[in-house]
Amino acid sequence: MQANNFTGKNVLITGASRGIGRAAALAFAQNGANVGLNFRTNREEALRTLAELPGEGHHLFQQDISKKEETQALIDRFVEKYGQLDVLVNNAGISIFHEIDQVDFDHWTHAWEKTFETNLFAAANLCYWAAQSMMKSGGGHIVNVSSRGAFRGEPTKPAYGASKAALNAMSQSLAKKLAPHNIYVGVVAPGFTETEMAAKTLTPEERENLLRESPFKRMARPEEVAHAILFLASEGAAYTSGTIIDVNGASYLRS
Repeated sequence: MQANNFTGKNVLITGASRGIGRAAALAFAQNGANVGLNFRTNREEALRTLAELPGEGHHLFQQDISKKEETQALIDRFVEKYGQLDVLVNNAGISIFHEIDQVDFDHWTHAWEKTFETNLFAAANLCYWAAQSMMKSGGGHIVNVSSRGAFRGEPTKPAYGASKAALNAMSQSLAKKLAPHNIYVGVVAPGFTETEMAAKTLTPEERENLLRESPFKRMARPEEVAHAILFLASEGAAYTSGTIIDVNGASYLRS
């Protein structure tokens, strides 16, 4: 990807205050983009990320995208600020443990409802409003962040795996539908990624098991996932619309 490939482009990233979202924000900013960082509650973290972005023209957008009315508000606020939306990165996501042989029915249903609200419905609604804007401005790119769990299964978090599988299918459907409007849709499916949250929550045994999954004997770095996001959002990647890029260090291979 050429340097300054995104100069003057307006990029909105959900869940942008930390982890993969933060890495993507930094990468887009380093390549000349104006970056809008969406976050839900952690303003302090979002401000820290904002302060790290090189260049000017970046802005915070606090919005709870799990509420459908907030998705339209987010896109409207972004377009009001920047004039048009060129790239949407649907990165925000949650996962809730709900092992079917361990939890009661209330916990089970709560996990499915909350997971799908953020991981699928929010992304779908943002795709809708982003597409309305992009169709008016002549096109754009949408990149949805999925997971290898969509393919290999998530026995302790089945709603998470199911939501990401649905996100993949939705993305490919939209790639076909939106192509005549010069809107390109791609997916990045990371494996487990070395984020601050992982560092805080993983036990030593869990970490060791994750390291054994990949022949590289390590987890993905957020910057590696961000690299794939930038590729799918770049002008030269238009004909890869509908693609799902695995970033899992050969820990899970699919045909």
